Amino acid sequence: MKRLRRFLFLLILLAALALGGVAGWVNQETQPIGSGEPKYLRFEDDLPLRTALDRLEREGYIKNAQALELYARYRRDSLPVSNGTYQLSPGMHRNRVLQALRKPIRQMVRVPSFYWIARTAELLESKGVCTAEEYVAATQTPGLFQSLVSFPLPEDSLEGYLYPDTYDFPPLLGAHGAIARQLKAFESKVYEALDKPQDLHRAVIIGSMVQLEAALDEERPRIAGVIENRIRLGMRLQIDATVNYGLQVWRPLLVSEYQSVKSPYNTYRIAGLPPGPICSPTVASIGGALKPETHDYLYYVAMPDRYHLFSTRYEDHLANIRKRRQAIAALKAQEQASS
Repeated sequence: MKRLRRFLFLLILLAALALGGVAGWVNQETQPIGSGEPKYLRFEDDLPLRTALDRLEREGYIKNAQALELYARYRRDSLPVSNGTYQLSPGMHRNRVLQALRKPIRQMVRVPSFYWIARTAELLESKGVCTAEEYVAATQTPGLFQSLVSFPLPEDSLEGYLYPDTYDFPPLLGAHGAIARQLKAFESKVYEALDKPQDLHRAVIIGSMVQLEAALDEERPRIAGVIENRIRLGMRLQIDATVNYGLQVWRPLLVSEYQSVKSPYNTYRIAGLPPGPICSPTVASIGGALKPETHDYLYYVAMPDRYHLFSTRYEDHLANIRKRRQAIAALKAQEQASS
């Protein structure tokens, strides 16, 4: 009996020593290594913790993936790592590493409705989502995204279909991921919300002009009606925003540029619709294009309060321009008096 007790005691002692050795090894191998600035790391798929830790070891964030996995199991914190973008840095404590792998980064990015592809590309590059070049190139190959949506995409460019909204665009998401989210938003908020319109592309072109011409949703169908009236009568649209798009700039035009800018988007020189959309219109603008207001207006002038003055005759249009100038002058005088 004494021999059995001694044998069991030795087994327990050896097990304790072994466990102590393993614990010591785990403790040593999970200590922070080096130091460095925080960096973003992206996983495109859900992964087992060990697979994610293997990558962290290869890229110099941790010393030993096997040891950190054992430590995580001891802490009952060995759940898989979700796809997403994470921020880590060499020298992080092991607990902070495991904590960081539980919280994919969320980065809310607002894509304005008055942006076109090149401007959105610069925005996404500034947020670390993708490079501007990558985004622009991907938007020129719509066929890559057709299987993701149920509505027909144009052949040469996704301009107008990249819905303006606030998105969770984490760093390193990539152009494909960002575009896919924008197209899915267009599908639900425009295509399905407007009962799957047949002449979708024409509505998006007109809607994009309405978007940049109207400041208030209530006026969008009325401005769409002006566009339709001018097309019906063979009048040129004469919309500054189309010229700006052709130049790929956003600024007040010089009077000389109305005729000097040679571009298929110069609606002062070329009759009819421009060859494509000029920004990312909202559902209100596309809806206005699909159901334009019926009237006889051919002209409109923007006033300082964001409303427009509409007219049928050119003489009345000139009078409205004078009203605009007077209103602007009155505002400036008021500002000077109060300063």
